[in-house]
Amino acid sequence: MAEKEVKLFGMWASPFALRVEWALKLKGIEYEYVNEDIPFNKSEELLRLNPVTKKIPVLVHNGKPLAESLVILEYIDDTWTEGYSIMPEDPYDRAQARFWAKFADDKCVSATYAVFTSFGEAQQKLLQEARDAFQTLEQALSGKQFFGGDQIGYLDLAIGWFAFWMPIFEEIKNLSVVDNENAPLLKEWFARILDVDMIKTSLPPRDKICELSKQFLSGQIKR
Repeated sequence: MAEKEVKLFGMWASPFALRVEWALKLKGIEYEYVNEDIPFNKSEELLRLNPVTKKIPVLVHNGKPLAESLVILEYIDDTWTEGYSIMPEDPYDRAQARFWAKFADDKCVSATYAVFTSFGEAQQKLLQEARDAFQTLEQALSGKQFFGGDQIGYLDLAIGWFAFWMPIFEEIKNLSVVDNENAPLLKEWFARILDVDMIKTSLPPRDKICELSKQFLSGQIKR
């Protein structure tokens, strides 16, 4: 919407900034994207806008900054109420979506990082923990095409990046966390969400993500 100034501070390879981009595109909101040099050279503007965590993404709407991607998703849905609805209408369903998004960030993200940066016997133990986390997450998908039902919603946007990044991590480390045996519903959802035009046309180049992921998983780039 041209009459409202919207700016997104992100980083081209950040899955958390990608969450916000997906939401803005679903809503048809015009925005300016500011690509930050994370983690090496954060701009003074970013540090001014988010002095608390100093992280991306940061959404600036009419001069007011907002941080934390999941918070931003809800803000976008609450502010631009016409058209596509990201959050479920039912209060219980909204609470459940928030619960699973937090579970994914607290459990699945940390389990993924742990298993793909470990070795030997420790890695095997962490592999089972990661599989357990994703099997638990899969419960929220039971009986549905998407976590949002017949169309993508808040939880799909929150965890959709796993569908792109997880196979890359698995390929680099020759490990299988989400597959047809461990989490068949989630594996099918991976393919389904990556086939959504808005999702697949917004993804960063796979070859560049592969190279960056190798550096990240080897410890050359810190979290």
